[in-house]
Amino acid sequence: MSQASGSSSASSRLRLLVLSNGHGEDIIAVRILQALQQQSNPPDIFALPLVGEGHAYQQLGIPVIGSVRTMPSGGFIYMDNRQLMRDVRGGLVQLTLSQIQAMRRWVSSQKKSGNQGAILAVGDIVPLLFAFFSGANYAFVGTAKSEYYVRDETGLLPRKSKSARWENFSGSIYHPWERWLMSRRRCRAVFLRDALTTEILKQWAIPAVDVGNPMMDGLEPSVPQQRFYNADFQQQEMARPLVVTLLPGSRPPEAYHNWQVIMEAVSALLAGFQERDLVAHTSGSVVFLAAIAPSLDTNQLSSILDVQGWQPHSESPISLPDANTLIFKQRHAYLLLSQQSYNDCLHLGDVAIAMAGTATEQFVGLGKPAIAIPGKGPQYNYAFAEAQSRLLGNSLILIDQPTHAAKMMRSLLQNPDRLQVIAENGLRRMGQPGAARRIADCLTERLG
Repeated sequence: MSQASGSSSASSRLRLLVLSNGHGEDIIAVRILQALQQQSNPPDIFALPLVGEGHAYQQLGIPVIGSVRTMPSGGFIYMDNRQLMRDVRGGLVQLTLSQIQAMRRWVSSQKKSGNQGAILAVGDIVPLLFAFFSGANYAFVGTAKSEYYVRDETGLLPRKSKSARWENFSGSIYHPWERWLMSRRRCRAVFLRDALTTEILKQWAIPAVDVGNPMMDGLEPSVPQQRFYNADFQQQEMARPLVVTLLPGSRPPEAYHNWQVIMEAVSALLAGFQERDLVAHTSGSVVFLAAIAPSLDTNQLSSILDVQGWQPHSESPISLPDANTLIFKQRHAYLLLSQQSYNDCLHLGDVAIAMAGTATEQFVGLGKPAIAIPGKGPQYNYAFAEAQSRLLGNSLILIDQPTHAAKMMRSLLQNPDRLQVIAENGLRRMGQPGAARRIADCLTERLG
């Protein structure tokens, strides 16, 4: 984004500083910023990533102010106190103080030059606190919390732990101090993950707006999916293979451990597929689509496939737009490894075997079921998976062991009514695409 010139029209334009605290939050922020950039009179945009180095902003050409650094925890300090201590020893306190100073210098410089400086905080209470201390008007995109963690449309969820009551002790997943920050006069808009959370927060003097979840933006497949039924639709469904999407996560080395666990589940499925009733509604073959992050080494993943009997192959019943897709075959099953076909892997899958955060939620948001296996972390451990199962409701099915995948898959495929309920649930909890543009429009109206 080019910076404003010295003309009077440029100086009166809104200048926006975006604060975010994590890679996923950076991605969500960038989607909103891309929508802002497409407006007829876009703001001048700057960024301050509080966690990590902000590569997503740099790729969009957005100037990053202040110091940035990748901490040892990778941003998962809330799930493990030991990770927090590693970050403190790694300079977290000094980094935070320097970032606060950089933010205040930026706000002060806008005031001195007569510009309209405002803050967009994306994430949790950390960027929200920064925004409050900035002294400027601000808006908040809450990505970390949802009322679905503690309730559904019928009421509070039953919880096993007494300490779990703490999450909702004041009548909302958002605690009183968070609500206080969101209800200040300088807070002009609050965008929550879903309609249920927005409805709950409107009980207080919070400018909560329900425009959807930007996590569901930018997921269009390379080839549009068929959305109508023709005369031979049922016959086509019978002829096609069952497609299972594999989501091992994106952070090494955890993703490699997750891949090993997922392949144990795949082996159990292959044994189950010999029972014809498991895939009676398909051609009898199955295709596994592995959505692999570019940060992972496919050689390490392929070596695990080799040990489990998968052989390299040249053809597949499903074609992906990624020319570098690796294809493997075992009996009547195919497995495709792709690092460039993420959206297609989500859309083509009938069901997912998942050990990921954002990817699992996006898959469910497309109206599809996911079978999840808790790993050993630091991200996708039991605590994270259990919380995610509350967030996503009956769209996410937790299993204790990878060998239980075949039984759960059979239960899903033989119950079309359950699949319909799951589809409606996923769409309701994750929302319709287009939220980034709607958020951008609202920001221009309320902060401009």
